[in-house]
Amino acid sequence: MTSSVVEYEHLITTSFSDANSARPTSAAMPRWKRKQLEAAMSQAENNVNASPSKKEALKQPLAQSSTSGPSGCRFIPNRAAMDFEKSAHALRRSDSSSDLESDGSSSMEDEYRTSLNSEILGSDDSSSHRILSFKEKAPAPKGDTVNNLKVLYSASGYGSKNSQSSKLTTRSIPSAPSRILDAPDLLDDYYVNLLSWSDTNILAVALAQTVYLWNASSGDIQELCSFEGPENDTYVSSVSWVKEGGTHLAIGTSMGTTQLWDVQAGKRLRSMDGHTDRVGSLSWNRHILSTGGRDSIVVNHDVRIASHNVATLQSHTQEVCGLSWSPDGTTLASGGNDNMLCLWDAATSSTSRPRFCLTEHQAAVKALAWSPHERNLLATGGGTADRTIKFWNSQTGSLLNSIDTGSQVCALQWNPHEKEILSSHGFARNQLSLWKYPSMAKIKDLDGHTSRVMHMATSPDGCTVVSAAADETLRFWDVFAPPSKSGGKRSASDLSRSTKSKKISKTMHIR
Repeated sequence: MTSSVVEYEHLITTSFSDANSARPTSAAMPRWKRKQLEAAMSQAENNVNASPSKKEALKQPLAQSSTSGPSGCRFIPNRAAMDFEKSAHALRRSDSSSDLESDGSSSMEDEYRTSLNSEILGSDDSSSHRILSFKEKAPAPKGDTVNNLKVLYSASGYGSKNSQSSKLTTRSIPSAPSRILDAPDLLDDYYVNLLSWSDTNILAVALAQTVYLWNASSGDIQELCSFEGPENDTYVSSVSWVKEGGTHLAIGTSMGTTQLWDVQAGKRLRSMDGHTDRVGSLSWNRHILSTGGRDSIVVNHDVRIASHNVATLQSHTQEVCGLSWSPDGTTLASGGNDNMLCLWDAATSSTSRPRFCLTEHQAAVKALAWSPHERNLLATGGGTADRTIKFWNSQTGSLLNSIDTGSQVCALQWNPHEKEILSSHGFARNQLSLWKYPSMAKIKDLDGHTSRVMHMATSPDGCTVVSAAADETLRFWDVFAPPSKSGGKRSASDLSRSTKSKKISKTMHIR
């Protein structure tokens, strides 16, 4: 009985100690045990099937990696750039390699694994293969991609600041002309130059056989001269004021002669020959008058001496329709109907060749304009088949920029106050276009003419541009007005001028 009592006490003590020392357990199997069990079962199935197919191998459950790979930063994958078959094979190989090595796989299993690596990974060694990686770099955004944040916060101070800085101009440019003059019998010919504005504010206009002078200050109109040929077919083909003084006017005729007139005295000073056909272009360089004719030559006249013909320049093969001396008087630019632009040195003689012959234009080169802001910068415009405005470095002959305007370029005028250039065009809109240089972003189009705008001239103050078109009208545009100092507010003089202009008739007749 004593032994029974001792055994009973020992049983109670053991039971209480086991109950106190035991930790609570869960009836569910841990995940790592399930994975280990699945891996063991998969290994058993692999041992039964000596050579499983690739499709069945990819269906095997993935085991958690028992060996840690190379450490790295957190990686967020792109599912579209992932190779799932390659990644699944690499995970399965790293998990099952330890079990296979511990159990001692056969040589047949090693050969299968090697061939599988070479087929999927492209190489026998897959240790350096990253499971998640981008195959290629992200594509660059397109140029017209919209910045959603900028659109979303466009009402903020930052957005308003950018919008103000992106404005091409801060001044107000009127869309309508300030004045319109009728110009009956204005010759509709692309290759002539019938408009010139002097520094004394006198506008010279050639209408058929007659030259008229319009005083922009008073509005008075004066007939200077009229030409009559043997068959009444003589007409004025070009006019140009001398640059300094504005009292002498050069007139080119269809008979090949160039006349020099004293406007104040109202008389002809001299007549100069040198061409066998009409003189369509004129340009002054102090006392040197350059004339371009349909006979494809350029003649330099020294108006001070009796033997006025000091040089005959021959390089063009067709009519010379554009001439312009540089502001410093060192370079003469000539454009012709042969699509060629020639640059001549001031000291060029009759036997000399031009400094450069540029043939990038695809049509007649009539519009020529030297920049008042940058030395050696020349702008040229091409005809209907070309439609471009090109910018040149006259010192090197290099083409700086070219822009397609979409229509015939008839004339060009630089803004003397800002880096802007105004171009006049033909079909289909017959508009004037204002461009910002050097970006050549279009600032504004000025519509109103119903036919191609062949000529332009700038007023002495550099604020107003007059345009002459084949619709037989002259239109005055306040397009080059300098920006006011009052932050965009119109000055008192501007207000008084606008009030006065309202009282003046918008349409006048030159004759």
